[in-house]
Amino acid sequence: MKIGIAMMSHETNTFSPVVTDLDRFSSGHGVPLRGVEALDVYRGTASCLGGYIEVAEKQGVVIDMGIAASAPPSGPVEDDAYEYMCEAIVALAGRVNALLLDLHGAMTTKTHDDGEGELLRRIRADNPSLPIAISLDMHANITELMVSNCNVLTGYHTYPHIDMDSTAVRGAVAFFGMLNGTTNPVLRWGNAPMLPHVMRQGTDDEPNASLQTKAIALEQSGSLGISVFTGFPHADIYDAGFSVVAMTDDDADAAQTHVDELLARAWEQRDGFIYDIEPLSTSMQRAQDAASTDGDGPVIVLDHYDNTASGGTMDTTEVLSAVLEAGLERVAVFGFYDPEVVEQMAAAGVGEIVTVDLGGKLPMPALTEQSQPLTVTGEVRLISNGKFQAQVAMARGLTMNMGKSAVLRIGSVDIAIISRHIEPYDPECFRSLGMEPTAYQYVMLKSRIHYRVGFIEMAKQVVECAGRGVCTSDYSQLTFEKVRRPVYPLDHDGGGANESWDLPFANSD
Repeated sequence: MKIGIAMMSHETNTFSPVVTDLDRFSSGHGVPLRGVEALDVYRGTASCLGGYIEVAEKQGVVIDMGIAASAPPSGPVEDDAYEYMCEAIVALAGRVNALLLDLHGAMTTKTHDDGEGELLRRIRADNPSLPIAISLDMHANITELMVSNCNVLTGYHTYPHIDMDSTAVRGAVAFFGMLNGTTNPVLRWGNAPMLPHVMRQGTDDEPNASLQTKAIALEQSGSLGISVFTGFPHADIYDAGFSVVAMTDDDADAAQTHVDELLARAWEQRDGFIYDIEPLSTSMQRAQDAASTDGDGPVIVLDHYDNTASGGTMDTTEVLSAVLEAGLERVAVFGFYDPEVVEQMAAAGVGEIVTVDLGGKLPMPALTEQSQPLTVTGEVRLISNGKFQAQVAMARGLTMNMGKSAVLRIGSVDIAIISRHIEPYDPECFRSLGMEPTAYQYVMLKSRIHYRVGFIEMAKQVVECAGRGVCTSDYSQLTFEKVRRPVYPLDHDGGGANESWDLPFANSD
């Protein structure tokens, strides 16, 4: 038996101005890896592809490794990039007996609001009986096209996403059971009219912690897979938001019951998914107060409005400006996406003093208020090729590529400046640039939740800072045109438990 394995993964922030072309899916290779090279890169890594490869090799099947395309979150995918990836995967589907796909579930393209559903539709059109398994991110915005065009579907149980490989393993085990005739996976799904704030979706926090715990308990009691998707609210598409997919062994009624129960639980706790925002000046004072208390470790200053892993430009300057104006000392900053400044620093050379206009270079048409460049003078401390190997549970073993990178020192503030977007969830992003995060009094991160996987244990305290950016946690700063209405909390009217909502929720047959 020949099994195809491939990846097409992108979380699309439809409000983001960051261009998503084919190079963005290549990790600096120009085009995405495929074949033996991709197989060698992902084998043994803490990734969905790593999990698929592990199970497939244990089954003794022939693996036909297709395209391995993954891009950091950004704006809608360019049509030519999307067609390149789709053509590669559809061709793979035509030459194998079954297909394992690592997707994301929140990909939007310039033409298609549901990039994954359209891909699966095309595969099914050419190969109506081909067995297909897909693994999805917890932030997937589930659609009927996705569910109806695959046989097996599993999603992450953790955020930060430290179970990518085990998610794929769960799916692959059920999939090979189906291929071997020992299981008959049945899928049911439904969604709730909710747009949970990303800052309230962490699985260290309620209500998502309890929802995921319940999903895991249902799996352990005999279901093949129960996936709670908190959704990605920065994708302005009709199906954005909270959903549940249940996969049982030949028991459609049980699957539907599980879906209904989890949707009802989430709806009852919907207020817990709302994020409260405080003024930036208050956050700065709290950071200073935290630094003066007893205890070890740096204070994390979280610039969560500009997180590249939610499609942020990674170049807004409001939080850094507040840090400098407040006089915070011994600060490590990761990071700023500014290839222009990196080149200026490289031209000057290590040890030289430079004056640069940092950040604020990518216009954000979705926002009424823009970020401006910050003129700063500092010393060039280091120039690097920006590559390091991930050490934390999320993506362990994969080589991360920040592009040409530099460190600028302004007084006692060290700023990492990079040429390719990556989120700082692994302390190696600092250490590879000669910066030990635990040696600083403050660590400023452009992150939302993923930072917890590598930084939470070292932090004395975390202060969440509302700066500026297309990852804003203030929905009133964004104009939603396509998402289904009414949706909570955009249409919250302060009424009773059910207000004016149409309940029960929409479910598949």
